[in-house]
Amino acid sequence: MQKRTLGNQGLEVSEIGLGCMTMTGGYGQSPDRATMIQLIRTAVERGVTFFDTAETYGPFKNEALIGEALEPLRKDVVIATKFGHNIDLVTGERLGPLNSRPEHIKAATEGMLKRLRTDHIDLLYQHRVDPSVPMADVAGAVKDLIAQGKVRYFGLSEAGARSIRQAHAVQPLSALQSEYSLWTREPDAEILPTLEELGIGLVPFSPLGKGFLTGAIGADATFAGSDLRSRIPRFEPDALKVNLALVDLLRRIAARKGATPAQVALAWLLARKPWIVPIPGTTKPARLDENLGAASLQLHTSDLREIEDAAAAIKVQGARYPEELMRMTGL
Repeated sequence: MQKRTLGNQGLEVSEIGLGCMTMTGGYGQSPDRATMIQLIRTAVERGVTFFDTAETYGPFKNEALIGEALEPLRKDVVIATKFGHNIDLVTGERLGPLNSRPEHIKAATEGMLKRLRTDHIDLLYQHRVDPSVPMADVAGAVKDLIAQGKVRYFGLSEAGARSIRQAHAVQPLSALQSEYSLWTREPDAEILPTLEELGIGLVPFSPLGKGFLTGAIGADATFAGSDLRSRIPRFEPDALKVNLALVDLLRRIAARKGATPAQVALAWLLARKPWIVPIPGTTKPARLDENLGAASLQLHTSDLREIEDAAAAIKVQGARYPEELMRMTGL
């Protein structure tokens, strides 16, 4: 596994990371905890050094899982987590949508450090831009935490270009985390040029479209009520039928390359920019191996041109989030 650098502050990570959200739920029932700890440690053995979590995943359960799994390997890994949701810091009760007040950020960080069993957070993101708190105040709070040695690098998640510039002017950003894949291309227009200009890395979450780009989800797929995808317009039957054209494209390239659709989708992201580091999530060892195999898949210029030309002719149907969650994105 090769390394990539996110931002200009020296944050070096494996070229593919591991998104850990679904290890404590999200797509239905929570997997077995011991099995997930073993999966995380297997990822480290395979060369993964970059692990993504957040206080709101659970809440708190995911960070506690990551802390237990990585405690014996702490010196070998980079842990990213996120603040910004309005959560009672003792009980985990959800009190409202967002809270990025400086005093809340600093108090939340103390809980994160305990759950992650560490004395520092490598990369601390604001999970969503809080319109009620000036970005300068948010960045200033993280700057204080960096000065105290509790945080090493700063990032934003799902932020727009204006918020990125405001934060970066106070405390340089190392990374922006946003949904980005062949069926979520919104960052292309303004976000990627902004990141390139400022020297900020991009960490695409859901780089496989919440499983869709793997080819494992058919037009007749249904999802349990506890599965986030049951609420996402993009996964409704009529939308799936149209969107499967993207999977057909990936299958065509994959057959020629001796690869899988998921590997082509991830290799496409890696080929976009040298400062892009996708974090596909999985709860299955076989999928972990498949995803990491994308790092050795070479897409030539002709392959990339074919993908771009074919994808441009496919109009993706359905929003990527329910309306109430779309309102919390800054893109």
